[in-house]
Amino acid sequence: MADRDPAPLARSTTYRVVTAAFGILFSGLAVAIVVVAGLTIGAAIAAAALGFLGVEALVSAYRSTPSLLSKIGPLP
Repeated sequence: MADRDPAPLARSTTYRVVTAAFGILFSGLAVAIVVVAGLTIGAAIAAAALGFLGVEALVSAYRSTPSLLSKIGPLP
């Protein structure tokens, strides 16, 4: 079975806006975790993971490429 190229979808304006919105959401959640929970080890790991995914989604939206979140497939 041939894999379809996801690049055309990533170039659409709607896809880029939704990806950027998720990037902003995840980055905001990372900041909220640090503010609310402080810098305990668990909170720092969660904030770093969400912050990385958020920034990566924003960069992907800017570059019109699929983000890491889009590569894990549809979730229930």
